[in-house]
Amino acid sequence: MTQSFAGPPYGLDDLIPELAVLGRRTTLLLPKSGSPEVRESSLGGPMLWPADEPWPSCGQSGHWAWPNEKTPAGTVPMVPVVQLFARDVPELPFPEGLDVLQLVWCPLIHPHDRACAALPRLYWRNEADVLTTGRLQEIPAPQEGEYEEEFMPNPCTVSPTSVVEYPNWDLPRKLRQTLQPRIEEPEERFDMEYTQLACALQNKVGGYPAWNQPPDWPTCDSGHRMEHLLSVTPEEDLDMTMGDLGGIYMFLCRQCPELPYAHRYDC
Repeated sequence: MTQSFAGPPYGLDDLIPELAVLGRRTTLLLPKSGSPEVRESSLGGPMLWPADEPWPSCGQSGHWAWPNEKTPAGTVPMVPVVQLFARDVPELPFPEGLDVLQLVWCPLIHPHDRACAALPRLYWRNEADVLTTGRLQEIPAPQEGEYEEEFMPNPCTVSPTSVVEYPNWDLPRKLRQTLQPRIEEPEERFDMEYTQLACALQNKVGGYPAWNQPPDWPTCDSGHRMEHLLSVTPEEDLDMTMGDLGGIYMFLCRQCPELPYAHRYDC
């Protein structure tokens, strides 16, 4: 069950009315180290994977883990990162007939990818179909030398919580300059920076990307700007660093029937 809050408890809409139209609903995942079950939403936990579908692996040439910078022989099993059931994130639109979102990635550095980081894959499923056909009982794990520590999430339960957030890097520059004097007022009143007052720079679904650097929104092959699907960031319980506490952000194009996706990494 998703908890819901109307918005930040700081009255930003009243203090800075121009921000109100820029507010977006986002679902914070709030991961906590634990032992999630296979039919539960989780970060880094077990996945409801079909028994008749091979677990994904990565054989990209040149991927490596620090400090060896050697490409492992053969393919490397990907690792579970995010599993979300529609019942836990009702504000996330799922494709018709599907109710499970799964994100896995290869936990190596990929120098030929523009992100030069972990390489993700996204899957949409129907829970009942997997339960009917049977689920994969054993998920292979990468061995020593086949993973980068900063891309290996610790299994965590999640507590989906709906909030309203406002843009950080995506706040138009001219508007930011205009609003800066009024932004400073709540910063001083609550002794918190704007990003702490207004932005959700953490693991979440929807809303704005948790950019650590200037925005780099992807477009699909048809030229549509993709929408932010989810952010994976190194909150403490996940036991990841991801560079200088950056994140991997997943994007989706809902204007294209095949739902193409892309990712960005900043640190």
